[in-house]
Amino acid sequence: MKRIIKEEENCIGCRICEQACSDRNYGGVDKSSIKIEESGVGYQIKVCNQCGVCIDICPVEAIVRDSEGVVRINKDICVACLMCVGFCPEEAMFYHKESIIPFKCISCGACADACPSNAISLEI
Repeated sequence: MKRIIKEEENCIGCRICEQACSDRNYGGVDKSSIKIEESGVGYQIKVCNQCGVCIDICPVEAIVRDSEGVVRINKDICVACLMCVGFCPEEAMFYHKESIIPFKCISCGACADACPSNAISLEI
């Protein structure tokens, strides 16, 4: 299964991964599919681990797993109920006021390529 692996103990909080994700996929760091948050002991990396909980939550079956194991949202079917955002155990399903459709990591690897501290890697 293709997914992002995180090693939070290596994260230095530079947020270069957020910018790389945004540059490749959405434009605007506030639309990044990876978020770095400060925690009491370092940094927490919020990124989809492709668990698929959102697949079962979606009332219109707009979320599916592709042949590489990546969970994807079919924008043509999504009704923007945002249940996937609310039920994501990783808090890694996002939405933005400029788009009614939620978005998430598609394991493109841009964040892993940009990370200077090896806190993020792409598993294929």
